[in-house]
Amino acid sequence: MAAAVLPQASPKQPVKPDAATAAAPAVPVAASVPAEQPQQSVPPPAPREDVIALAQSDEAAWAVPAKPEVPAPAAAPAPSASSPVTATPPPRDAGDAEREQALELARLDQAKRDAQRKAEQREAERQEAARQEAEKREAARQEMARKEAARQEAAKAESARAEVERQQVARQEVARQEAARAEAARAEVERQEAARQAAARQDAARQEAAKQEAARQEAARAEAAKAQAARQEAAARQEAARQQAARAEAERQEAGRQEAARQEAGRQEAARGEAARQEAGRIEAARLAALQAEAEKREERLRAIARQLNAEADRRDAAEAAQRLSPGWSRARRGRVFGYTDANAELIAYAQAWSRKIHMNMTFDMVREAARQPHTDPMVTVAIRSDGSVESVTFVRSSGVPALDEAIRRVVYSQANYPAFPPGLLQEYDVVEIRRTWHIDMAIRLQ
Repeated sequence: MAAAVLPQASPKQPVKPDAATAAAPAVPVAASVPAEQPQQSVPPPAPREDVIALAQSDEAAWAVPAKPEVPAPAAAPAPSASSPVTATPPPRDAGDAEREQALELARLDQAKRDAQRKAEQREAERQEAARQEAEKREAARQEMARKEAARQEAAKAESARAEVERQQVARQEVARQEAARAEAARAEVERQEAARQAAARQDAARQEAAKQEAARQEAARAEAAKAQAARQEAAARQEAARQQAARAEAERQEAGRQEAARQEAGRQEAARGEAARQEAGRIEAARLAALQAEAEKREERLRAIARQLNAEADRRDAAEAAQRLSPGWSRARRGRVFGYTDANAELIAYAQAWSRKIHMNMTFDMVREAARQPHTDPMVTVAIRSDGSVESVTFVRSSGVPALDEAIRRVVYSQANYPAFPPGLLQEYDVVEIRRTWHIDMAIRLQ
């Protein structure tokens, strides 16, 4: 854009422009911000046009000569009332025309400068509007980019969350499978343990059967006498104490089997001849007499044991009576099971369940070494509280081997806690005393 050139006046009379019309540098004016356009379609920013700044002129300003002194015109005679009034223009000299011409040129020059300044202002406003439009488009583009980045970030976060959930589900599935494998392994271990215990019981039963079979083969002729002695012993136990009824029944069954074996042996012996049978009868009679004497001695011992048990029961009752009178006596209701028969069927069932727990668990290892020493079958009374805990272990008859007695005590305490009392039993008793004879050979059997 060309710089504005100030028109010159006549070389004889240069015209000096006033201060209001002096040249000033172009100052861009901020254009009004257009309304916000939609962000969906942003046109590319328009290139800015170059703006040439105009430097202020250093030339000396034109000076307007002072107006010459003009003498005041003579006063015209006052018009009369009858004569018409005619306006007479004042005379104009050459200086006034030049001044008017200079003023006109100055006005024209000022108008040009104003137009140029307005054009520059419009151009600056247009460029400012283009700049703002470009900035707005750039801001819209950045906003769209930011939203796109946010959308992608949200998609990544959603993908990460889905991956975390998938991994969590996978971990839960792995944990479930691991728990299932552990449960299967535990069940397998329990099954193997049960099979091992069953095999041990079967082995013990087989060994016991083999031992009994060997005894029957070695003393076939003495089986009848033993059966008779067993029957007498069972009758004596039934009369002495009802707690031996179950064992007497088992011995009677065993006696029946032995009687069958004896009859078979008798048939075989009959084939050998009448003389052999007579000799056998004589020997059998002698043995029966000896066994009868032994049975009478055993019955006497059983009566002595019964008297001892009764005396102990009397002493215990007396001690309990004395304790009732003492301030610290425990008022626990006690039930006693000294055999396999009782009016309270629930008490018998609890005692049998307690005995089965001792039988079925692998407790024989605890007494194996001590049971190898010669000993007597101990009679033990175990007091069980209503919650299944052990109150006391009392030896009515010791085994004669302190190590074995201590091992039996450990066996009883190792299996606690025992089952709690059922509701019917709990209403009647706080403590149940179970007395059993412990027979230990290839396993622990409570009789």
